[in-house]
Amino acid sequence: MTGKIIKGIAGFYYVGNGKGQVYQCKAKGIFRNRGVKPLVGDDVEFSILDEKEKEGNIDAILPRKNQLVRPAAANVDQALVVFALSHPAPNFNLLDRFLVMMERQDVPVILCFNKADQGQEEGGWDFMDSYRRAGYQVLSISALEKSGVEEVRRLLAGKTTVLAGPSGVGKSTLTNALYPQAEMETGEISRKIQRGRHTTRHSELFWIGEDTYMMDTPGFSSLYVEDLEPEELKHYFPEFAPFEDQCRFLGCVHVGERDCGVKDAVAEGKIARSRYDNYLLMYQELKNKRRY
Repeated sequence: MTGKIIKGIAGFYYVGNGKGQVYQCKAKGIFRNRGVKPLVGDDVEFSILDEKEKEGNIDAILPRKNQLVRPAAANVDQALVVFALSHPAPNFNLLDRFLVMMERQDVPVILCFNKADQGQEEGGWDFMDSYRRAGYQVLSISALEKSGVEEVRRLLAGKTTVLAGPSGVGKSTLTNALYPQAEMETGEISRKIQRGRHTTRHSELFWIGEDTYMMDTPGFSSLYVEDLEPEELKHYFPEFAPFEDQCRFLGCVHVGERDCGVKDAVAEGKIARSRYDNYLLMYQELKNKRRY
C-alpha cells in the first residue's frame, strides 16, 4: 500500500492512507543502514502487519520532490512563515535568516503576521511593505479572532504547506482555526520573557482538504545560515537583483564597493534598510566562519 508519513515520534512513523486511516509503522533497518531517515511528508510504500491494531512496516520511501533541512520535511510546495505583530514583537533578523533558508531550498514563502487584534503603534506595521517590495506575499491576520483565516485557507488549497515560525506567535492557534480536529495545545506566552513555550514538540502533517496538507512544526528561536559562501548570499535577497546591473564592478557583493546599485537603492529607500543591515550581518558571519 502507499501512504504519507504524517508524524514521527520516538522511532515510530504514523502513515495515513489517504482514506482517514492511520497506521503506526516502523522503518525497516535497510533505511538506517543506508543513512536514510524517513521524513514527515514522505510518500511511502508500507505493508500492514495488524489491521485491527493499525500497525505496519515502511518498505520503501518514494522519490522526494524536495527535502527541507529545517524544519525537516519532504515534498513541500510552500512555506507559511508566521510571526506575531506583537507579544512577542517580530525579530526581523530571525525572519530574514529563515527567508534565506527557504530561498536556498527554492520554496515559495507566504509571510503571515498574526495577532493583528492586539493593536500597534502608529506606523508600527510599515515593515510589511518592505517585504512586499522584496517580492513576498504578506498577510496580516488574527488567528484568535479568525480574521484573515479564510484567506490563508484559500492560499493553502491544493498544496502541501509547512507552517513555521518562532514559538509563541500563534501557529498552533492558527492550526486549530484551520483544522479544529487538531486539538493542539496552544499554551500561554511566558509573561516574564515574552517568549512562547514550545507547545508543538514534533512536526505533524494535517489533512485539511482535498490534496491539501499543512505541517505544523516546533518553534525556533535561532537560525544560522551555513554551508554557503559569502559571495552567494546576495542571490537569496531577491530585491537586490533589479539594481545589480547598476553596480560598477562585476561580482559586486554590495558591501564595501564603490558605485554600488544596491547600496544606492538602500539609500533611496527602494530596498529596506533593515533587510540590508541583516544581509551585512549574515555576510560578515559567513566571512568570519570561512576565515576560521
